Amino acid sequence: MSNIDVADTAIQGVKIITPLYIFEDHRGIYRETWNQLDYDTVLGHPGLREFGEGVYFVADDISISRRNVLRGIHGDYETFKLISCLHGSFFLVVVDWRPYSPTDHQHIGITLSDRNHLSVLVPPGCGNGHLVLSETAIFHYKQSEYYDRDGQFTIAWNDPVLGIQWPISLPPILSERDKNIPFFDETIVREGKNDYIEVDSDIVNDVIGDDWTINPGKDFFSDN
Repeated sequence: MSNIDVADTAIQGVKIITPLYIFEDHRGIYRETWNQLDYDTVLGHPGLREFGEGVYFVADDISISRRNVLRGIHGDYETFKLISCLHGSFFLVVVDWRPYSPTDHQHIGITLSDRNHLSVLVPPGCGNGHLVLSETAIFHYKQSEYYDRDGQFTIAWNDPVLGIQWPISLPPILSERDKNIPFFDETIVREGKNDYIEVDSDIVNDVIGDDWTINPGKDFFSDN
């Protein structure tokens, strides 16, 4: 019997993971953050790369950030990520950036915290970004590939085409990388993993057409 529950989201392949067993007493909380057998059972994956499928993680990373820091939106076309919050809380956004996906350019938003214990599985081709809501937060993720700077893509956190509703009233604290990303209506026609052709808005309208619509996203969970 698995100790996790897996829920689908509006984005194909993005899963929300809820632990079914959390031990709490006067000392605090104890829970398991990863179990290969549980994920193999629930997701139907053998968990071994040599079988040609499944999710096999090779590295764990964390970032520690203060309130109003916004990191992202970053991704690549090779890596599965399993994202959790070890301390505090943050608002996580996942954007589908796969050209041939039925949910391409749609996004979801979800609050992860050390109280709700949720995790999110992000497949290759989806970008993720997070905004810190608490005084400080520890963002943790497992990844299935080693980091490759050249294979990364970056999406503007405030791109009006995506219309992401970040829960923030002040300008976020950003890295130089995240400050200078062109909006989608200035960059279209993705060739390969990380190549763009610069075009103007008239060409975008010709390519996309007036009927093109974007899912404005949905905050699936909140942490009050």
